[in-house]
Order: sequence, then C-alpha cells, then structure tokens
Amino acid sequence: MERSALQARQLEQLAPSPSPGGASPFAAFGLPGFNGPGAAPAPEPRPILELEGEEYEDELDALGDWVDDFLLPVYGAEVTTAAPWCPRWQEHDGVVAWLHALWLAYQQHKDPEAGLAGMFVWHRDFLIHAMAAVRAPGGPLSACMTSPDRPTHRLLPGPPPSARTEKATATDPEPSTPDGPDDLVSGPVS
Repeated sequence: MERSALQARQLEQLAPSPSPGGASPFAAFGLPGFNGPGAAPAPEPRPILELEGEEYEDELDALGDWVDDFLLPVYGAEVTTAAPWCPRWQEHDGVVAWLHALWLAYQQHKDPEAGLAGMFVWHRDFLIHAMAAVRAPGGPLSACMTSPDRPTHRLLPGPPPSARTEKATATDPEPSTPDGPDDLVSGPVS
C-alpha cells in the first residue's frame, strides 16, 4: 500500500498543473471532445451531376484533365468492340458520373492517410469495376467508337418513364401526346 501511495504522489508531481479556465491538457491537439477547437470539417464532395453552372464546368474541367493526363494513358487500353471509348465522353452523363466517382476515390486512396495499401484498394475496389462498367460492350459508350480508325459518337436514348410516372402525367390537366411511333403503349396487350 505504501508503494502505491508513493507512486500516486510521484504521478501528481509529474502531471502538469491545470491550466486556467479548466481547459484540458489535450486542447492543444485540437481533438473534439477534449476542449480543443477541433479541425474544420473538410467540404463534403458532391456527385458531379448534382452541380450546376460554373461549379459543374470547373469540376468537369478538372475531371477531364485527370482522365486525359492520367487515367487514359495508364489504364485506357485498346479501343475495341469489347472495350469502346468516346472522345466526347463528357457528353455521356453516365460516364461522367462513373469517372467522377472513380476520381474522388483515387484522391482519397492516394492520400497518405489511406496507408500503404491505399492505391491497391483503389485498383481492386474501384478502378476495375468502374472501367468495366463504362467500357462494357453494352455500356454507355457502346454506340460510340469501337475502332480508333472510325471515331464515332452517339448518345443512346434512355429508358422511358416508369408506368407509375405515366399514370401521374395521365391525371394531369394537360394531356400528353405521343412523340412518335416509337413511344411505348401502356396497358394490357390483347
């Protein structure tokens, strides 16, 4: 017991005296919950398709620089029917969304805080999957360039609105008229 009491007195002598105002000795480290100011939270990244105007254009320019200067020279591979590409990929919203998400993940995983395996994780979990989806034979670029000797660009039409959306517009006071023979007919087929 004497030894424990002696150790307690020694620890009291070694501990710094409390700072005025009752601030924690951990305050200098800026840790939240330890009376420190805390670090300002980093701005949350937003998906590029949620941006508008100049903010969208700036983000698309930065993304384009990364795609053209890094992604394609290193990971672009050959353009084939199995792996199409489009020199005007910025006009394909789905491709822009995929590549932007890939770029955000790249920035996160190249940061030193991601650790030594950060880039491996980016390759394994993000790069392979995103490039396979973007460059799939039936993917968003499938109507575009499949041969470097024949550059082409075509935006594929998206699916029509769901039946639920069509029912909601049918109850609107303005009747909608079909745009052409390719419009889907809803209702039972006889």
